[in-house]
Amino acid sequence: MTSTHADWLAAESRRLIDFARGSLHPAGGFAFLDERGLPELDKPVETWLTGRMTHVFALGSLLGEPDCDRFVDHGVAALLGRLRDTTNGGWHSGVDATGAASSARKEAYQHAFVVLAASSALAAGRPRAAELLGLALADLDIHFWDPAQAAHAESFATDWSDPEAYRGANSNMHTVEALMAASDATGDPQWRERALAIADRVVNDVTRAYNWRLVEHFDEHWNALPDYNLDNKADQFRPYGLTIGHWLEWSRLLLHLEAGLDNPPSWLAEGARALFDNALAQGWSVDGADGFVYTIDWSGAPVVRERMHWVVTEGIAAAAAMSARFGEQRDADTYNMLWVYAERYLIDREHGSWHHELDAHNVPAATVWPGKPDIYHALQCVLIPRLPLVPALSVALGAGELDMVTPPRGPVGAS
Repeated sequence: MTSTHADWLAAESRRLIDFARGSLHPAGGFAFLDERGLPELDKPVETWLTGRMTHVFALGSLLGEPDCDRFVDHGVAALLGRLRDTTNGGWHSGVDATGAASSARKEAYQHAFVVLAASSALAAGRPRAAELLGLALADLDIHFWDPAQAAHAESFATDWSDPEAYRGANSNMHTVEALMAASDATGDPQWRERALAIADRVVNDVTRAYNWRLVEHFDEHWNALPDYNLDNKADQFRPYGLTIGHWLEWSRLLLHLEAGLDNPPSWLAEGARALFDNALAQGWSVDGADGFVYTIDWSGAPVVRERMHWVVTEGIAAAAAMSARFGEQRDADTYNMLWVYAERYLIDREHGSWHHELDAHNVPAATVWPGKPDIYHALQCVLIPRLPLVPALSVALGAGELDMVTPPRGPVGAS
């Protein structure tokens, strides 16, 4: 029997989920994984990582993968237990081995992944998921949402005092993803409308003004901060300059957003096309080697030349979404090209999962992201080509919509 590309994607999803099973932390939540998939139990348990892994195991549950329900429940219990601030509400950024908060800040980025985890757990029919989602949406709404700016604040002290004088496109991007999932899981359209408002602010307002190059860092009034982290160029969450992977990620999210609206504004498709094309033109092989550079400066010169696995996964997922939306051969060709690159350089057939980082010569490295912390990006990129643009992944899987669309032709398996 000839294996199809969809069959190959399905096998890759199973391989990724099997690798991720080692992340279950005995004290609650999920641990970072090293290159071989062994849990790094000496590190704090992070809320963003636990949220992501709860989400991916919910996807595994909906795919029918064995024992994933237990992993989802383990994550939900940690998010309702040791990671939640029962005194002030909201979630600690993480907790150490003693159960003490590992950071003095509460961050929108972390809360976005709690909403995503709860939405997917709800779609998977897991107990206490609705409780978790209700708490997470309330905290995001009450503490982070700024209706005057149509976007989310970044962080606060533990007691919700001391708001940070910074606004980030990254945290707002992940709240867009989470709010769309929450809207689809609950049937409440207000959360998708809020996601639209954020995208309008970050993309239609700001990004358009910068020739469709996504600005990452802002002050509290949403004025751009072009020199932010100039002395810390390779920061894991707030790198200096322009982050190519986020252009790809936003391009896909805009198409998911458009597909779920009755009367979508035309700038959603316009922005998706521009961001995707700019990412390829300004980020792919711009230093002479295959691959996306991590960041560029305002002149377009590469800054951090390491290649991150998540950028390629977002490129694959975005190319699939672009192909589904526009039906153009160039997007299918990009999809195929990126899978060729991933198979050659990123997918680790020896130890499992994907190498999370390569150096400028496409050799595995650990400068920015050591180890293989999670499978969130990789699992989504093997599912998105097999699902419609709407509803959210977990809801679509629950509705039996897997493989009701045909992915673009890939290098592995026939089309």
